[in-house]
Amino acid sequence: MKLILLGAPGAGKGTVAKLLTKIDGSVQISTGDILRNAVAAGTELGKQAQTAMNAGDLVSDDLIMGIMEQRLQEDDCKSGYLLDGFPRTIPQAKALKALLEKMGETLDAAVEIDVARDVILDRLTTRRTCSDCGEIYNIKSNPAKVDGVCDKCGGAVVQRDDETIEAISNRLNVYNEQTAPLVGFYQAEDLLLSVDATSSEAVISAIQAKIC
Repeated sequence: MKLILLGAPGAGKGTVAKLLTKIDGSVQISTGDILRNAVAAGTELGKQAQTAMNAGDLVSDDLIMGIMEQRLQEDDCKSGYLLDGFPRTIPQAKALKALLEKMGETLDAAVEIDVARDVILDRLTTRRTCSDCGEIYNIKSNPAKVDGVCDKCGGAVVQRDDETIEAISNRLNVYNEQTAPLVGFYQAEDLLLSVDATSSEAVISAIQAKIC
């Protein structure tokens, strides 16, 4: 599969991507992964990205696309890829389209995971993360066995600064302003698959019905 996963923070893009990778061996790729891998590999583009991040600046679209071009040509992408939260803006979407045309590749779909705002707020404000290994918990649906202690490594399980109700509300507003217009873009490209579901399994079923 070659998919773009669209959706607000907390919509479940990462969970859906992880489930999809088990179906056909597609690799999950996010903007954060791209940047971290490029920086860790010490590529020239990675060095430029690190300089920008260390200075507290946004990484430019041109730099992101240069790193993306390198990433999509790696061997593990031959079985397919799931772009998790990328592109984030219309200019990035247009640049990605040009890149894929250059590579002679086409997307199967851009999947919009549409989840109600109140569901997202509840989901993220009750989420907790291990500060050591990154394991994710939810104080309602999947709490740690011992409050505040990671089952996996024993690290401290905490609420991230960007998952308070104030921070999440701001992230959702930014998404609606900058990223939500991508839905219209991919609808015009006849690539949009919109799924209104809070269940990851329902999203997977809808994707399989369209793609497989």
